Amino acid sequence: MLIGLVGAPNKGKSTIFSAMTLNEVEIADYPFTTINPNLGVAYVTKKCVDIELNVKCNARNSTCVGGIRHIPVNLIDVAGLVEGAHLGKGMGNQFLNDLASADALIVVVDASGKTDPGGNHCLGCDPSGDIGMVTGEIAEWLCSIIKRHESAIAKSHDSADALASVLTGLGVTKAQVSAAIDACYLPASSKGWSEAEVMKFVRELMKTSKPMLVAANKSDTREAEANVTKLKSEFGDAEVIDCSGAVELALRRAAKQGLIDYVPGARDFKMLKEGIPQEQSAALDYLRGFLRRKCTNIQELLNRAVFETAKNIVVYPVEDERKYSDHGGFVLPDALLVRRGTTAMELAGKIHTDLAKNMLYAIDARTKKHLDREYVLKDNDVIRIVSAAK
Repeated sequence: MLIGLVGAPNKGKSTIFSAMTLNEVEIADYPFTTINPNLGVAYVTKKCVDIELNVKCNARNSTCVGGIRHIPVNLIDVAGLVEGAHLGKGMGNQFLNDLASADALIVVVDASGKTDPGGNHCLGCDPSGDIGMVTGEIAEWLCSIIKRHESAIAKSHDSADALASVLTGLGVTKAQVSAAIDACYLPASSKGWSEAEVMKFVRELMKTSKPMLVAANKSDTREAEANVTKLKSEFGDAEVIDCSGAVELALRRAAKQGLIDYVPGARDFKMLKEGIPQEQSAALDYLRGFLRRKCTNIQELLNRAVFETAKNIVVYPVEDERKYSDHGGFVLPDALLVRRGTTAMELAGKIHTDLAKNMLYAIDARTKKHLDREYVLKDNDVIRIVSAAK
């Protein structure tokens, strides 16, 4: 699972990346601070099934704190995108290629309206324009890839298969290609598609192959409120999260230093040290006041991107359905992120190819019922894969 942080320069992508991962990266108030992509691990949070099942879990691929699973996902923060990037402007195609493997994108905009699409300081800029620019550049990039291979695609008797082969490095599946063609009411054969039809297809394909969520960053400023309202009105409440990367980063750094006990996503924190310098105390008072007014929403942003935008669920594979454990006796050791619609057979393949190759059936650990290989997994399923493999 890879989530990409994208946006025009100087919108706070690297600050959000650092807040989510606590990786130290260069953060500065000028365009193109990020040249090479930053890679890190962040953690989505979800209520664990251990309380429901009345067991104590032994988390292995994740952690479980107070009944909340913290599940790792990969995060990439790429160079700022400028208009004309698909033609080589700014960091150009390097930016776009860095996003090739992303399962979903978080588009970061400056909700305060204090930076223009080029990342330069301004007053009263409309952040919604950044979203159109970013999506447009990604669409043009995808179109250019298709155009480079149009002769080979045209020769194929199955355009969906040919297009999927060309775009497979971007994580695009044939099912997504076919669905996009159908949604656009385009001919099954791409031979003869106009440039407008190719763009229409690409825009539709982006909805499933590179779905996006908007992070209305710098929402801790007075100017942000009107811009956030406008963004949510234009793109929908579910597609826009107002957030503050700077406040979240300050809170997580204070927690790492042992000054406070702060749980990401919480509306308050506990002081752990007394007698700290007045300057630090004043800063912590400001942070507490902010949290009591509103949450930073950085954890909500990541959770929404993984579970809603990228359409993932959590499943718990076990080897003993009676004890909910693996062969070593570890209870609910792994919490796996899988796309909605994943089958038991596909889950087996994610665990081990031999397990899938020799799979007989699955067992629902809650009900102990047998499930066939094409059973579609549900969120929080606890599943045992039964295989002939030794």
